[in-house]
Amino acid sequence: MEKYDVKFKKKFGQNFLKDVNVVRRIVDAANIDGESLVIEVGPGGAIMTRELSKVATNVLAYEIDSDLEDELASRLYDCNNVRVLFQDFLNSDLCNDVDNYSYENLYFVSNVPYYITTPIILKLISSKLHFKKIVMMVQKEVGVRFTTGPGSKDYGSISVLLQYYFRVKKEFYVSRGMFVPVPNVDSVVVSFEERTDREEVCDLDFFETIVRNSFQFKRKTIRNNLKKYDLSIVEEVLIKHGFNLNTRAEDLGVEVFVDLTNALYKE
Repeated sequence: MEKYDVKFKKKFGQNFLKDVNVVRRIVDAANIDGESLVIEVGPGGAIMTRELSKVATNVLAYEIDSDLEDELASRLYDCNNVRVLFQDFLNSDLCNDVDNYSYENLYFVSNVPYYITTPIILKLISSKLHFKKIVMMVQKEVGVRFTTGPGSKDYGSISVLLQYYFRVKKEFYVSRGMFVPVPNVDSVVVSFEERTDREEVCDLDFFETIVRNSFQFKRKTIRNNLKKYDLSIVEEVLIKHGFNLNTRAEDLGVEVFVDLTNALYKE
């Protein structure tokens, strides 16, 4: 078990993994190959960074806590293929940073701070970078929302958006006892692989707007949540898929939202 001589900062959501076997399972799930660049957010005590450096051509890590600079330098002294940027990943120029590298395959592998899990994923999507695979540790309940399908109470706008862009898979659960300090939640490792077979939408921003509006009031029907749009068009799309205006968004699959977007965008 890894030991850390650092002062953990709650404001940064710092919970470091201490079992290298768990870390190796996360790295194995990424299946890193070829000339590769791996992005990591929150290297913390560098336990995962070191394992990534063994299988990746290059590792680019973002660490918001500059007080960890000496700790990371000592732990990564022999990892010549690792670069750590001490900055907030959410405010970084990711595309520009990545452009500094030559690579065949791009990956994202992290035990991310849980309070910024969704913003991180949305940043990866908006970057338009093509990741061969994304693997991240997330809060167990969040992992359920990412992977669940229509008809579940946990199915929401983030489920639809992620499942439009990616094939999302639960890899394995990790108990809270595998971290230091011990968090109040259990975790799950989730992987994302870009979908190459998805039906294109006319406009991605409009797609996200339709999805978010559809789920705006969870217990209300599509008739109410999309009432500012042409309901005759909405109804036509819903009927095509076997639904009606009294259906709730949580019952609609990704393909329905794609069709709604394309039909309404034309108007």
